[in-house]
Amino acid sequence: MRIKVHCQNRVGILRDILNLLVDYGINVNRGEVGGEQGNAIYLLCPNLINLQFQSLKPKLEAVPGVFGVKRVGLMPSERRHLELNALLAALEFPVLSIDMAGQIVAGNRAAAQLLGVRVDEVPGIPLSRYVEDLDLPELVRANKARINGLRVKVKGDVFLADIAPLQTEHDESEALAGAVLTLHRADRVGERIYNVRRLELRGFDSIFQSSRVMAAVVREARRMAPLDAPLLIEGETGTGKELLARACHLASPRGQSPFMALNCAGLPESMAETELFGYGPGAFEGARPEGKLGLLELTAGGTLFLDGVGEMSPRLQAKLLRFLQDGCFRRVGSDEEVYLDVRVICATQVDLSELCAKGEFRQDLYHRLNVLSLHIPPLRECLDGLEPLVEHFLDQASRQIGCPLPRLLPQALDRLGRYHWPGNVRQLENVLFQAVSLCEGGTIKPEHIRLPDYGAPHPLGDFSLEGGLDVIVGRFEKAVLERLYREHPSSRQLGKRLGVSHTTIANKLRQHGLGQNDES
Repeated sequence: MRIKVHCQNRVGILRDILNLLVDYGINVNRGEVGGEQGNAIYLLCPNLINLQFQSLKPKLEAVPGVFGVKRVGLMPSERRHLELNALLAALEFPVLSIDMAGQIVAGNRAAAQLLGVRVDEVPGIPLSRYVEDLDLPELVRANKARINGLRVKVKGDVFLADIAPLQTEHDESEALAGAVLTLHRADRVGERIYNVRRLELRGFDSIFQSSRVMAAVVREARRMAPLDAPLLIEGETGTGKELLARACHLASPRGQSPFMALNCAGLPESMAETELFGYGPGAFEGARPEGKLGLLELTAGGTLFLDGVGEMSPRLQAKLLRFLQDGCFRRVGSDEEVYLDVRVICATQVDLSELCAKGEFRQDLYHRLNVLSLHIPPLRECLDGLEPLVEHFLDQASRQIGCPLPRLLPQALDRLGRYHWPGNVRQLENVLFQAVSLCEGGTIKPEHIRLPDYGAPHPLGDFSLEGGLDVIVGRFEKAVLERLYREHPSSRQLGKRLGVSHTTIANKLRQHGLGQNDES
């Protein structure tokens, strides 16, 4: 049994406690002093049974300076040992503790697997049996400081070793107790650096700008990022709207504050409202008794990104408008006004001005959101930068998969260049990842580029030349509008694409019976 005696730190108190235990014939195997101020004594008594403890407890608590006695599950050193073992076991790389005689004192599970022994067989093994040309004790004595990235060979494989000396507060070499050796496989270090770098590159540097059009968008975004006003980002699916929003946040004065994102598309109104604004205590059946904070409150001082804002319900539009106007809102089921300072960045795949014209989106909210605006072009309009972008994604995919960088045949690149990319950059990244995983011999061929509906009939492919000039031109005009309208599904977008007014496009669409639901 293990017991904890909460007591005063006075001279002789341990002797008084032990005398009582001797009177009861209780043997003490180990004792430790613990507590925040050394005000607890832990005793390990193997032959103490519960009946004796119940009888002994009041006598121990009667000792002057003893405040309380209770049973505990672990001694402090046992708890630290278990916690340390659990932490070491969770590490995927080998960690070894070495004494100044060059013997391994302890190691984690990964280290035991590397050495080819059980964890309990690790202590006592000479390090020199497995590590070539490394006198670790001498190295530690000579440096007396941490060493990072030392190249060593363990059982014939190359590792980069981090060596941390174990020493007291004194600097003399006699005070060194050994060192902790952490091993990283040399062939995995590049992948680790890449993963860390990928997490670091969350700003504008993470946006590939090989296309002139995309580079111009990023230049505009850099100018808008520091401005503390709502920002509306327009672009098709997969163009990187959230990536651009996050970059704008990081480049703003709010960059060190939270960035929260909510995709409004597809969420039921009630769920979207509670996610965004939270709810008060007991707001509805099944709600938490204490209520819940919404994303707005969690983003206080930072930036809230709302994707698919065009699909917001009228009720949510009204609540968002009030927050943008007054800086306050009410949680669901609460009358309390909450005031916050949050920058709002919204993204949409649809033309909000057209939704306003149809009465499907509040015009006053649109003008509040559209203080600053950016339009991300689709990938098919950025094909001048396709080849560098493809090389970037191939390098990224090969690092993730752990294979050499493959070579892309010109025919495969041509296939990529002739596709219309409805899923944009995200689709390109996924297609290339699949191609790297499929290719053999380090070469990506056209058959490795798997594209849905690739080679579908082009509207102009079987164009008829029957009839007079006006008929042919009219047929050609209809085919052009039919093709481009799928990519730019509004008269405003299509007019911008073709360099004419949206009124002209609206008349042409009406003339050819296209876009019947388009009203602008």
